[in-house]
Amino acid sequence: MKRFTHPAIAVAGRVLFTLIFFVSGVTHFTNMAEYVALMPAAIPFRSFWVVLSAFVELLGATLIVTNTSPRLGGWLIALFLVPVTITVHGVMMVTAPDPVMRTIQASFFMKGMTMTGAALLITQLGASVPRSSSPPA
Repeated sequence: MKRFTHPAIAVAGRVLFTLIFFVSGVTHFTNMAEYVALMPAAIPFRSFWVVLSAFVELLGATLIVTNTSPRLGGWLIALFLVPVTITVHGVMMVTAPDPVMRTIQASFFMKGMTMTGAALLITQLGASVPRSSSPPA
């Protein structure tokens, strides 16, 4: 079976996957109060966790998009996504008083799960085009 691979597709995939993490990482700093407010009040040191998560997002996305160390970048993105998906979107999809907001948060929860799956794939497969598409002899 012939596989269609092209380096430009790998670059586009890395850019599209990481774009949300770059935007989110930057807005963690520019809109810190909003991110702190999203976190459950029971979590201590919320500002610290917002700053730390921004650094993890930005570093992970950089390692993936530059193809410097995409597997490590994938682990960092997964490390970011799992607690955020559970503590922010998971909690809000159950506790939000507005049914529309619960539905929106459920969608965000599923998006977080999906992106975690993609990040885990990157941890195992990397993010570049395979060198050879021909089967071994």
